[in-house]
Amino acid sequence: MIAHIQGKLVEKTPTEVIIDCNGVGYQVNISLHTYSLLPSSDFIKLFTFLQIKEDSHSLYGFVEKSEREIFKMLLTVSGIGANLARTILSSLDPKQIIQAIAIGDVVTIQSIKGIGAKTAQRVILDLKEKVLKIYDLEEVSVLQNNTNKEEALSALEVLGFVRKAAEKVIEKVLKENPDASVETIIKQALKIL
Repeated sequence: MIAHIQGKLVEKTPTEVIIDCNGVGYQVNISLHTYSLLPSSDFIKLFTFLQIKEDSHSLYGFVEKSEREIFKMLLTVSGIGANLARTILSSLDPKQIIQAIAIGDVVTIQSIKGIGAKTAQRVILDLKEKVLKIYDLEEVSVLQNNTNKEEALSALEVLGFVRKAAEKVIEKVLKENPDASVETIIKQALKIL
């Protein structure tokens, strides 16, 4: 297994790079997320994953180790191959993927090109426990609260309340009850406003 590649960046496109390592040019498939994080210098290091199939050997590269781990997790889901996993990582930030899996957000995962409802549900079903074990559970609840906070805030704005005032009230409600649902946040905020 090739764990990482370090060398001179010879060629760069949004889907692949060619890295010269002591006279050998390695073609490495990358996601748009990795492409956006590539340094402007000629010398780079990518964490890699080597996929060996009967008819091909493909090398996938990532600037961050965490992105490589998510890629490997996605490959364990039935129906998701390396190209679809790369598309997922190109469409969403790794943190967004973790958040969507942790809170069971089928809509976000389904919004990725090439993923239908069944595949999105399978991703969540297969990976939710792994994600909750690997990534801090408190971080997930904070992400959930941020989603609840945003939904409650937009609902209060639709009802005609000023954003700044609504934000302050929602913060107060979440301090008293950090695990409040969207409905609870809105009801409590309406009592205060």
